[in-house]
Amino acid sequence: MNIDENHLNPLELQIHQKLSEFAASNDVVRIGQAAELCGCSVSKISKFVQKLGFDGYKQYMQFLQGREMPQERHSSELSRVRQYIDSFDDSMVSELLELMENHTNIILFGYGPSFLCAQYFEYRLRIFSNKIIVALSDEISVASIADENTLLIIMTVTGAFQSFQNVCAESKKKGCDVVIVAEEYNTNLFGQCDRIFWLSRFPQPANLLPYEKTRTVFFLFFEELIQLILRQRAAIDDTIVSPSGMRKNNGTLKNKRAKK
Repeated sequence: MNIDENHLNPLELQIHQKLSEFAASNDVVRIGQAAELCGCSVSKISKFVQKLGFDGYKQYMQFLQGREMPQERHSSELSRVRQYIDSFDDSMVSELLELMENHTNIILFGYGPSFLCAQYFEYRLRIFSNKIIVALSDEISVASIADENTLLIIMTVTGAFQSFQNVCAESKKKGCDVVIVAEEYNTNLFGQCDRIFWLSRFPQPANLLPYEKTRTVFFLFFEELIQLILRQRAAIDDTIVSPSGMRKNNGTLKNKRAKK
């Protein structure tokens, strides 16, 4: 899960800040206490939590306190993917693309199968983006090219196969911005980067090792990012100037010389 404070109004931001501070020093914070602390109704707290995308107030508190959030389990990959699609958060795609647009160089980083996904999207993004895109799986290579114009995107399903603390720390020393795109919620990833995008509330079977789990959600998420790039490109290309000075805009033609 990802909370973007820029999308909160002043009252919601105040609620989030107060509850974040209070939850850090109190193990149990009942919803009535939260409402009293924030000077609002219980209903307002409930609606606020739903707006953030949590299943309920209890899950929101678990998130604030860095505790594991119980996740729903499903019997098959198709069922899990279907539920992911039904609950897909388009705002995360927009937010990641905005971060990418603010950097010249993009490093896609991952281990094992996640690195293979990174290589695939290195190819895809090079076709549709004007950024310098490279997929890497070793920390030395990342450290050698990371700088203040670079965005490091770490791709991981569980975040449990190997720690990212070193590659994050070394990259940030170079002024590089670091984000983690993780499929499953893992509190161990807190504090390692500038931003974490939690993609799914629907985990894969717990008996699978990290390298045994599918990367289906990665493909869905990053393909949607590419589709957004294409839509933005189409919007720009919708305005075309012909040799005769005629401008095509939203399907209509306007003569640029008409005002002369």
